[in-house]
Amino acid sequence: MSIHQGWLEEARRVPSPNRNARPDGEISLLVLHSISLPPGRFGGDAIERLFTNRLDPAAHPFFAEIAGLEVSAHLLIRRDGECVQFVPFHERAWHAGRSRWRDGGVERRGLNDFSVGIELEGDEVTPYALAQYRTLARVTRALMARYPALTPDRITGHAHVAPLRKTDPGPAFDWAFFRQRLSRIDIST
Repeated sequence: MSIHQGWLEEARRVPSPNRNARPDGEISLLVLHSISLPPGRFGGDAIERLFTNRLDPAAHPFFAEIAGLEVSAHLLIRRDGECVQFVPFHERAWHAGRSRWRDGGVERRGLNDFSVGIELEGDEVTPYALAQYRTLARVTRALMARYPALTPDRITGHAHVAPLRKTDPGPAFDWAFFRQRLSRIDIST
């Protein structure tokens, strides 16, 4: 996988208005999330509509609760492994919310300023698909190659940076399996 001008070449682009400039240009943290819209359902275009401020509040009762949110992520990895990119990596996506990260003994806030947010289409109880792990490992390797401050020990879940608010990607995400895939030399599998 390759990154050109902040865009993953292999991703389908769906630009989100929910982004702005990174204050320092730093990219040194990867935050993994999970999302399904409506909750527990996979497929469809609701996630893309949410991240582009086009979610129809009348389409589902849950949508009425979240339709006014202005949120985004850099990438969405669908169940079949497809990548959809909403925000170029050099810009700030609005994914982490109120969160904190202990960085070398110093607590940092405002994680959107220096992190990349990747949403996995899923929920906290349904096992993630093998295609998602494959794609996530390939994307992560491409990000680490392009942004050297991003290392394997600087990959975390939303639950770890916002523990009282969030639980994703949840217990269904197999961290050990992901790290095993990430360390594989053969990037085609």
